[in-house]
Amino acid sequence: MTLRLPLSFLVMALAAPVLVGCSHDDSGKPNAQAAPAASYVAVARGRIDIEGGLLKLSMPRDGVVADIKVREGDHVRKGQVLAVLDTKPAQLAVSAAEAELKQSKAQGNLLEARLKAAQQRATRLQAAATAGAGDGQSADDARDAATQLQGELDNARAAEAMGEQKLEAARYELAQRSLVAPVDAQIVERNIQPGAAVSPQGGAAFVLLPEGARLVRAELNESFVSAVHDGMQAQVIDDSGSGVPPLRAHVQRIGAVFGPSALEEDPLIRANTRTVECVLAFDEPPPPSLRIGQRVIVQFGDKAAAAPAKPGA
Repeated sequence: MTLRLPLSFLVMALAAPVLVGCSHDDSGKPNAQAAPAASYVAVARGRIDIEGGLLKLSMPRDGVVADIKVREGDHVRKGQVLAVLDTKPAQLAVSAAEAELKQSKAQGNLLEARLKAAQQRATRLQAAATAGAGDGQSADDARDAATQLQGELDNARAAEAMGEQKLEAARYELAQRSLVAPVDAQIVERNIQPGAAVSPQGGAAFVLLPEGARLVRAELNESFVSAVHDGMQAQVIDDSGSGVPPLRAHVQRIGAVFGPSALEEDPLIRANTRTVECVLAFDEPPPPSLRIGQRVIVQFGDKAAAAPAKPGA
């Protein structure tokens, strides 16, 4: 099937290089200062993005939202609390684990004191039996009692260790009742309200825009893939007509997989167009007016091809 593209796109894509005639002054002589227009070897649609894209956060546990700490548009820091669920059940679990651990430690300390006394008694009775001042059976009984207490103490210490793990798990669950920002970011969207019942499977509670370098994800048509390479210079033009001047960028990487176009609006063209993702990094930070998701046109071409001619050349 023949590939059909919009006329405006074909003109930009196939008119490379573009040549402009020399201008003339009133005397009819060519102007040596005139420079040829910039040329490019490929054109692609693209959009402004950030590495990894927008960050969608769900509440880590089921529960009822008790408090929301931020609003849409706020800038947050890594580790900052965004929202808190009802913490009463988790706090009760922590308190119960703390009480259980305290009891285990008290039991262990008591058995340790009893063991120390039993070992001393067994040592004295053994010394007396050896000296002929006591019977061996009493020494054996005291030694057996000390051994039994040692086993009970070992069990108590094991229960104490398990209690510590249980307390740590309860504190972790309490921490999971709060949703925190994983990175420095801006709150783009908030989808929950205080009093709402939420769950991890209930969708994104917040959508965050991480603070990071902006990039361009362009859809490189299969006919232009061989003409573009890593490090190649390019010009990024705002496709919305906002008046932002063209921005310089360079090719960071070219994808290894062909796929359908996601930016083409015509369904017939989209179904028949095969593109490769091409990621470009800006040579200088773009202006804030160039927002994430904004569509752009990318013109690929070496700097040498776009450089103005030297006077007298």
